[in-house]
Amino acid sequence: MSTDAIVLLKDDHKDMRRLFQDFQGAGDKAHVRKGDLVRKIIEALTVHTYLENEVMYPEVRKLLPDLEDDVLESYEEHHVADLLCAELYAMEPDDERFEAKTTVLIENVTHHMAEEEGDWFPKVREGLGRKQLQDLGERMQQMRATAPRTPAQPSALKKAIEAVIA
Repeated sequence: MSTDAIVLLKDDHKDMRRLFQDFQGAGDKAHVRKGDLVRKIIEALTVHTYLENEVMYPEVRKLLPDLEDDVLESYEEHHVADLLCAELYAMEPDDERFEAKTTVLIENVTHHMAEEEGDWFPKVREGLGRKQLQDLGERMQQMRATAPRTPAQPSALKKAIEAVIA
């Protein structure tokens, strides 16, 4: 298994796209199934954004200052996803706005992933060496085990608060 940070993040993206497709194909009355899928989406996004915010973005910001604007935009996109995840986490699958809110989350995250994969990741790969990307990936893998899984966990809440006051 590769420890390249970009490969690991793209693997996360692939898993999220599968969850998004499963949600979209679940059917109108599949409240229980959609609730289960949204819990999986929330967990995947909470872990993923935590790893990017704690490892990838700070390192790229430090090592590749020309990508500062991209990093700041990504932090803001994560903040929007975090807010939607927190709201969905507190909702029931049969709530009136559950499906609409999930759709907005999926649209925002899909846009974010496309920007990262199409524009940002190639710039990062070009700017950082293979060894640096492997080191970042190793750090992310180590942190994955203890990363928050829900928006209610203290480390996830800290990340959300920092996005507001930073």
